[in-house]
Amino acid sequence: MLFDYLLVGQAMKTNPAAAVRGPKHSVAVGSTPIISAEEARQLFDSIGDATPIALRDRALVAAMTFSFARISAMLNCRIRDYYYESQRGHRAWLRLYEKGSKQTKMPLHHLLHDYLDAYVKGACQDCDPDDWLFRASESKLRSDIPLRKSQLSKRPISQSDAWNMLQRRAKKAGLMTHITNHTFRATGITEYLRNGGKLEIAQKMANHESARTTGLYDRRGDELSLDEIERIVI
Repeated sequence: MLFDYLLVGQAMKTNPAAAVRGPKHSVAVGSTPIISAEEARQLFDSIGDATPIALRDRALVAAMTFSFARISAMLNCRIRDYYYESQRGHRAWLRLYEKGSKQTKMPLHHLLHDYLDAYVKGACQDCDPDDWLFRASESKLRSDIPLRKSQLSKRPISQSDAWNMLQRRAKKAGLMTHITNHTFRATGITEYLRNGGKLEIAQKMANHESARTTGLYDRRGDELSLDEIERIVI
């Protein structure tokens, strides 16, 4: 019996199930909620440009939508990262700092250019080029300052602050979708592909290692599925 015990003890040093492979998990469609182009325009219009905070919020949402950038890349931008290049027709560009310390440059969509230009001229004229581009409001630091009267501080806005801002703005705009910081990245990619854009170009713009990852943000199939479901007439 002692011999049998020793044999069992030796056998248990290795896992007999180690070579068994479990079922492969495959994700074909991403779970990030998106909004339509009409809803995005509705959101931009509802934010407006009445205050420095509104200018910042509209520019930040537009930047995520039209550059396909992650929220972390946007919040790492300094004012100097919004610039013009005379060699390329004096076009406006935005320098982004993505995951893995990757630095990319994006030419600006005309609407993003308009919103960023209005924001920088309206709220950042006295700023240093090394100041954060998207800065927190003073009301986050002082509870006695109402948000509508707040100015921008020197502190960068955080991802949680950005999320809270998006929830507040979406509610004001009457959006039904429960949006996240990634919603606008996914929305931008979907609208780009819907209007004839190429997946490999979207991959490059979004800074994805694989086109498969970019494909998870492509939600064009959602509408097709709904159209087919509506064929069930009872």
